[in-house]
Amino acid sequence: MARSTVAAVPAAGSRPPRRRRRGGHFWTHLILIIAVFLVASPLLFALIKATQAGAQVIGPSLVPGGHFFENALAAWKGAGLGRYMLNSGVVAVCVTLGKTALSLLAALAFVYFKFPLRGLAFALVLFTLMLPTELLIVALFDLVSGTFKWADSYAAIIVPFLASATGVLLFRQHFMNIPASLADAARIDGAGPLTFLSRVLIPMSWNTVGALAVIQFVSAWDQYLWPLVIMQSEDKQVVQVGLSKLIDVESQTSWGAVMAGAILAIIPPVLVFTALQEQFSKGFALGQDK
Repeated sequence: MARSTVAAVPAAGSRPPRRRRRGGHFWTHLILIIAVFLVASPLLFALIKATQAGAQVIGPSLVPGGHFFENALAAWKGAGLGRYMLNSGVVAVCVTLGKTALSLLAALAFVYFKFPLRGLAFALVLFTLMLPTELLIVALFDLVSGTFKWADSYAAIIVPFLASATGVLLFRQHFMNIPASLADAARIDGAGPLTFLSRVLIPMSWNTVGALAVIQFVSAWDQYLWPLVIMQSEDKQVVQVGLSKLIDVESQTSWGAVMAGAILAIIPPVLVFTALQEQFSKGFALGQDK
């Protein structure tokens, strides 16, 4: 007997045709590419202009030139950008380490210690998030330069930024997700608070530490207004203020050197973010695992 052939009918709820899925992926990727290009367009513009020289920089031309190393050398040596970047590196590293250490200790106290008005104290810490540096700059200037006599020193741009409400909030929320039985077990074994912090909490918090390190390093590296106000010595100034001084208002500005300096100035934050990208994603619960 001849076998009867039955046309295959797609079942309800089956996957759409592959061609339709490919079309959807194409439009998704196209939208993402356009979005990335729009976000990166200022950086691409600066990079192109950093390779140009003379009148070509201020013109409408977007054709890359061959003067990047010449412009970079003019910014690095001629304008002292290397010294400014070294100063910013020292400040950013000290602020990042100090903020991380103090945030860990504060979160340890808020989670594992019971003391009067603990909730009010944490609310006051969060309240400082609504007080930007620009609002406190006059009082901070009087305190740093008048009371502590720290004007024109590294302490003036490091110590006022060691406390971090953001870091305290991140570590507190992370510690609250850790089982309380670990603290009880450590207490039974005779471990003190600092031992529990260093041997239990910190090894379980590397993702949060990495996420906070990225935020604080970039924030410290981008300081501009406060160093401009409190620092007078050129050899102690930070890179953001140094970049502004590349723009000479009294004579013709070398915009090629300015753009090359801006490109060089973003390299350290990019390297830090690249090195801690995995911890940054997992620290904010964006990864698959925590």
